[in-house]
Amino acid sequence: MSSSLHTRLIKEKAKELGFLSIGISQAEYMEPEARRLESWLNAGHHGEMHYMANHFDKRVDPTQLVPGARSVISLSYNYHNPDKQSDPDAPKISQYAYGQDYHHVVKDHLRALVEYIEEEIRPIEGRVFVDSAPVLERDWARRSGLGWIGKHTLLLTKQVGSYFFLAEIISDLELDYDQPTADHCGECTRCIDACPTDAISPSGYIMDGSRCISYLTIELKEAIPSEFKDQMEGWMFGCDICQEVCPWNRFATRHSEPAFEPKEKLLQMSQREWTELTQEVFSRVFSKSAVKRTKYKGLKRNIDFLQNE
Repeated sequence: MSSSLHTRLIKEKAKELGFLSIGISQAEYMEPEARRLESWLNAGHHGEMHYMANHFDKRVDPTQLVPGARSVISLSYNYHNPDKQSDPDAPKISQYAYGQDYHHVVKDHLRALVEYIEEEIRPIEGRVFVDSAPVLERDWARRSGLGWIGKHTLLLTKQVGSYFFLAEIISDLELDYDQPTADHCGECTRCIDACPTDAISPSGYIMDGSRCISYLTIELKEAIPSEFKDQMEGWMFGCDICQEVCPWNRFATRHSEPAFEPKEKLLQMSQREWTELTQEVFSRVFSKSAVKRTKYKGLKRNIDFLQNE
């Protein structure tokens, strides 16, 4: 079979498995991305995310992750859920964390795609990734034509906006490569203007991760600095502000993944119930959830910080 036929079969199967989009790029050293990453790290924008400075060579060269790699298959998986928490005063959770941990859900679909490739095409040398290894997923997705990296630094598409996870298969399979798409942010600065902590640079495209609400509520293990009081806008885990104001997200559609449906209790909890959150309730509401990453202590820290604003 030809590389074109292989490519068509893989793309058709990916859509059948529920992936929103799929694109393919050549596995090669990422020269411009390496320079940008180095500059971002030197500016200290990674804060306490020290792992971002680790394995630099692997981040910018897929052949360091998979020897003999030829192709990077980038995929997106929809998580958009427009349902809101019933109490408007309750501390908020980023909608990507409403349901079960996406790492496991999306990786199961990835493995099913690899199994199909090995059965229908040939055995491959490859690895699958879902935000869990030194892979510049947004850059690979951009190279693969899935969208452009917006001013808020998230991958963005004209068709469905930005509410989706990214995943990759790096393999030694020879495939047809897609081309990047154009940037369609134009003169819009809504995400920059809306960010309460000024995490996005004035001209966009650079995120100071150490100022992002998602970083402060998830990655930061120490106390949230007092300078961010009155700037958190009610977020206790993650933040969706830059996505909520993005005009392209008017085209976002609701996901169809049962595993991403939130537990009923999650959306119904009142502000008071969150304030009085116990370890038992935390464990029950966030069973199999990405929110468990903060542990009870971390989420309670965030809630307490909001209460004292």
